[in-house]
Amino acid sequence: MHGGALAGWLLMALCAVSGAYCLLRTRTGTPQERSTARGEALMGFGMAAMAVPAAVLTLPEWAWAVYGAVFGAATLRALWSARRGAHHLHHLVGSLAMVYMAVTMAPGAAGAGGHAGHGAAAGGAGGVPLLTGVLLLYYALYVLRSAGHLIPAGTGVASFAGGSAEGVVRSGGGGLRGGGAGGAAGGGTELTMACRLTMGIAMFAMLLTL
Repeated sequence: MHGGALAGWLLMALCAVSGAYCLLRTRTGTPQERSTARGEALMGFGMAAMAVPAAVLTLPEWAWAVYGAVFGAATLRALWSARRGAHHLHHLVGSLAMVYMAVTMAPGAAGAGGHAGHGAAAGGAGGVPLLTGVLLLYYALYVLRSAGHLIPAGTGVASFAGGSAEGVVRSGGGGLRGGGAGGAAGGGTELTMACRLTMGIAMFAMLLTL
């Protein structure tokens, strides 16, 4: 279906751009921040490859095994890192979701939903409905929570556009990490949050195709 292919290209582009931005983040920050950025870059590029419309690129059967192995290793790494911070739990869920989708979309899987880029055009539903539903619920809540964190920054910008510098100090400036002197760093933090929000939306959309 043309609409399915268009959605696949859009998902691929969003995930690829997010992965590229995360890759750039690996050049700066603390060792833990660079490690987190590497994991998010892997997730972004992995989702981008999975979202390529199947009419353009049909992945060979062994590619799904590679997906499972790579993100299975990422799952173990996220599980080990989860003791250092709650955000690693999100990486754990994301890696498990990638393994789940790879297994579900593999050609030999019973009732496989097909390549994520095909969407509903590929045929019957695949995966375990209950597990798919739990993952969809998780990512829906994650997207809403992440979007809520970005709203105060937008309010601060709107106040400044209206001529109120005080509004920026109280609303926008207070929402940035690092304070007023670190404006660039605060903008980077907001961009990072927007990147994670984008990947959360993409993951939700890909799970819907199962």
